[in-house]
Amino acid sequence: MPAPLLDVDRDRIATAARRVMARCDELARVSATAGAIERVYLSPEHARVNRLAAEWMREIGMTTRQDAAGNQLGRLGDPDRPALMIGSHLDTVPDAGRFDGIVGVLMALEVVRLLRGSGGHEDGAGSPLPFALEVIAFSDEEGTRFGKALLGSSAVAGTWDDAWWALADADGTTLREAFLEFGLDPGRIREAARHPDELVGYLEAHIEQGPELDERGESLAVVSSIASARRFQLVVEGEARHAGGTPYDRRRDALLGASEAALAVERVCRSEHHIVGTVGQLEAYPGAVNIVPGEAHLSLDLRGEFDGERDRVWQRIEREFDDIMGRRGLRWHSREIHNAPAVYCAPLLQDVMRAGIRAATPNGPADPAVIFSRAGHDGMAIGAVADVGMLFLRNPDGISHHPDESVSAGDVARGIQALSEAVLLLAAERG
Repeated sequence: MPAPLLDVDRDRIATAARRVMARCDELARVSATAGAIERVYLSPEHARVNRLAAEWMREIGMTTRQDAAGNQLGRLGDPDRPALMIGSHLDTVPDAGRFDGIVGVLMALEVVRLLRGSGGHEDGAGSPLPFALEVIAFSDEEGTRFGKALLGSSAVAGTWDDAWWALADADGTTLREAFLEFGLDPGRIREAARHPDELVGYLEAHIEQGPELDERGESLAVVSSIASARRFQLVVEGEARHAGGTPYDRRRDALLGASEAALAVERVCRSEHHIVGTVGQLEAYPGAVNIVPGEAHLSLDLRGEFDGERDRVWQRIEREFDDIMGRRGLRWHSREIHNAPAVYCAPLLQDVMRAGIRAATPNGPADPAVIFSRAGHDGMAIGAVADVGMLFLRNPDGISHHPDESVSAGDVARGIQALSEAVLLLAAERG
């Protein structure tokens, strides 16, 4: 195994990991909900965490700015050079854990700190690397407020859709109105876009949102690709009638049809390799205890490693729904609200991540785990403008989008070292 390129004492790496863990706790206190973690796009909490991130970026010599979409950036190095972008997101789902996204932003800051102190310019004016370093804290990966994920990274990728301005939150505030209230100018959104010539690539560290690393007893993994995803809002139409007076053979119960449809999603997807389908929302109308539901609304989140397999499974689900609704005398229709193709991590970035993991885990396996990400990430959007590479950290039991999600300081330390090594190896490749 080649000697590690990072010339830093292990105590410094351990200190960096402890700082990441402490800052995860600090950011967890910035929440719209007492006793839980919730930070959504263009909220006062979004502004507060951006200010904190900017303060931490300046602390390590980076110049900072908030872009036209509300993403927070820090830069170290020659302003005329292309940049290697490293980061993740700071927004959350409701009742979130404290590591999803957040740990990747904070680890990126520690990578810059280590590389700057390991041969870089101590005044922060430059970098020994053949590219600049940028840390980005994306503003809206989760899509919690407006129902559309990856808004911040889509703006950076130059794929912003003006139809999104009409999206509204639960209070009826449109995305355009929220931009203005936050102090952003909707007319300048295109200024957030980056040109491919400006970026060397994008690297992200993230907790695994599944149990594979924990089951393997390994700390880190190379991510091979990010799942393709489609999301639908489904409506089942029946007939609302009196609960006591309507015999079963006269009922057209929309809720039962929707429930059977949800079970069909599970049955179909369990029979398919690397396809996951989830019904996360189900509502019945008119919603009275003594009325047979006349309408039901449900969501479907469908993910797969390959776009073609995902689409074939959706067609199979459609046929199942047709059969169910036909038997029950119901009608159904769907509206697609999200469609993202699979993004494959660049071979070179996978290679440097793999070598970085080997350097950080000398007693680990010779061939580190390679995992396909069933969860979505900002890299799905950034893949339109730059090569993407990802590193997964072990998350005990694999639980995420939940307060119990976790990562150890030891694994964070190994991740910081692996990511730093990957940056140095990429610099050597570009020499």
